Amino acid sequence: MSFGNDPAVPAHTAPGTSLTAARRARELARTVGGPAVDVLVVGLGATGAGAALDAAARGLSVAAIDAHDLAFGTSRWSSKLVHGGLRYLASAQFDVAHESAVERGVLMERTAPHLVGAQPFVLPLTPLVSRGQAALAWAGFRAGDGLRLAARTARATLPVPRRLSTVETRHLAPAVRGTGLRGGLLSWDGRLTDDARLVTALARTAAGRGARVLTRVRALELTGSGARVRDELTGEEGEIRARAVINASGVWAGGLVDGIRIRPSRGTHLVLRSGLLGPLPAGLHIPVPGETNRFVLVLPQDDGRIYVGLTDEPVEGGVPDVPEVPESDVGFLLDVLASALDVPIRRDDVAGAFAGLRPLLDTTPATGSASAPRTADISRRHAVLTSPDGVITVVGGKLTTYRRMAEDAVDTAVAAHGLGAGPSPTAALPLVGAASPRILAALRAPHRLIRRYGTEAPAVHALGARDPRLRAPVLEGHPVTRAELLWAVRQEGALDASDLLDRRTRIGLVPSDRTTALEAAREVLGETLGSR
Repeated sequence: MSFGNDPAVPAHTAPGTSLTAARRARELARTVGGPAVDVLVVGLGATGAGAALDAAARGLSVAAIDAHDLAFGTSRWSSKLVHGGLRYLASAQFDVAHESAVERGVLMERTAPHLVGAQPFVLPLTPLVSRGQAALAWAGFRAGDGLRLAARTARATLPVPRRLSTVETRHLAPAVRGTGLRGGLLSWDGRLTDDARLVTALARTAAGRGARVLTRVRALELTGSGARVRDELTGEEGEIRARAVINASGVWAGGLVDGIRIRPSRGTHLVLRSGLLGPLPAGLHIPVPGETNRFVLVLPQDDGRIYVGLTDEPVEGGVPDVPEVPESDVGFLLDVLASALDVPIRRDDVAGAFAGLRPLLDTTPATGSASAPRTADISRRHAVLTSPDGVITVVGGKLTTYRRMAEDAVDTAVAAHGLGAGPSPTAALPLVGAASPRILAALRAPHRLIRRYGTEAPAVHALGARDPRLRAPVLEGHPVTRAELLWAVRQEGALDASDLLDRRTRIGLVPSDRTTALEAAREVLGETLGSR
């Protein structure tokens, strides 16, 4: 079997958006030691990829680098939600709440409707939820709908919240304990098919605008005029010159620029098999006992899994490449589940777990750590900071507002360095695969592929239609096919098995599934890139 280019497969890919190993090699050779680019972006999470797209969309020349892969860090460890800012209303962060609601609407209605859809949530009114807490939650959901209205997001995009009877609650949340249940509250928010796929779409859209997207390129030292870098595949070092440098490396930002203090907060999720809880027509908001405005989310996925999260715990010490999940977080989440579910979930039922580190900006006095606030209380506002030698760092914020963070960072670069560029066009710029709901609904491809690839879904589906081996699932009981792995290598810049299993697909979130799928991933890579 050959995984090479098949001219008979229809081309549904926008020109210039394909990321390949060959393109990386060509553009790296042009960039290191070459003429200065207008903007160098360091970090290819959501904010960094968004900054690369923003700058390229303004007509600037752009190089964007990451020491690892697209979405290697925090951007792949989120709850997969695009929040409307309800939590920030409760803490009187009205500007952050409004900004979140606006950016949610941008993603759902303009830039990525294939990746972001409406997700229903049920908050079951169990005996542990007092009537006062229920009233507060209901007021919050109504205020959240007010945010939707203020952001001009259509009612058809996000339906109105409403109260549920006990029968309706049991229908939408059959795993919830029925004893003492007095109904529920139904609310809606935005949900990403996959956060890492959003980053991939951002990077490819930037590449289509001429940005040089270079993974496995580590920044060793930053200055206001460029960076000393190392190709992590060959070990070769060199210089990238730039008129402006944007540090979007998230929790690692302080290691590249002096004076940036990050206070990471760990958000942990559990991965369960969907059979444990039975059908879940909606996600769940389960109140954390003893907390007035904190919930554990239960979010069903389209791959036979359920995510349960999340925690908000400060992290001390060094920042690891891949955060570990402590047993204390697992126990906390299981305890909250046990407070509301009729189905017992034991430690052995946890198929996998993952943790991400939020890059919160530490604004407390350097000597006042003893009185520092909880990370849960630190503002999610983002900041754009300029170092004495001119490096621009964007930090804080959250996944939902990546586009605004990127815009603000590029605005700063344009103003500070006199770059010839107009305002950001990204609020109306569709990402690769995006189209109206009407066009997406008419595509001839499985719905699951459309939710992941948008208008490119027919091309991915065609790979499997022409070759039975490509049509086969990578592992039993999981929907990802070999065709999707091939597409990731051919179009999405995947260079090794980790790229395929841990980011382009999320098979790797369950260690046993990853082990089983490893042979298929290596086979696809061997046929397309040669043995590594």
